[in-house]
Amino acid sequence: MIPTTPVPAGDGIANPAPLGLCAFGMTTVLLNLHNAGFFELNSMILAMGIFYGGIAQVIAGVLEAKKNNIFGLTAFTSYGLFWLSLVGLIVIPKFGWAPKPSEAGMCAYLIMWGLFTLFLFFGTLKLNGALRFIFATLTILFFLLAAEHGTGNETIGKIAGFEGIICGASAIYTGIANVLNPLYGRTVWPV
Repeated sequence: MIPTTPVPAGDGIANPAPLGLCAFGMTTVLLNLHNAGFFELNSMILAMGIFYGGIAQVIAGVLEAKKNNIFGLTAFTSYGLFWLSLVGLIVIPKFGWAPKPSEAGMCAYLIMWGLFTLFLFFGTLKLNGALRFIFATLTILFFLLAAEHGTGNETIGKIAGFEGIICGASAIYTGIANVLNPLYGRTVWPV
């Protein structure tokens, strides 16, 4: 049956946030299942990092720009490129194009991403609680991973893995809430 009630046209662009949040969340959960020790680093994680965590988030960020959402543009595009750069750090040395980063280099990389995420966290104070939780747990995750690389303590890496699973799961939850709530016209999953 075709609806007869007119629907406002809006800006003609669907909300890209669920795509970006789910891409970030699912890729983060999978990588952190590895960090927690459940399975090895493999092509499944790298492919997710390139295609879903990487490319899909960049697409979501570009669509956020079209919606004039500076926060969404900055976050999704940056984290999409984070995933692509992380895969590059793993794959480039295997091709012999550049040496593997040192532990100190990885520590610096992760600290920079942790600081960037902390700064974005302050933007979430004007947004909803679900986004505050995602950015708070992501900030903690980056600093835990930096501590693992800085100290060589594998236990910190395992703790980071479990914390990262929580972070990624919260992003998936928020992404799906952003699909279901408008679809049902009410709060199905609170954010």
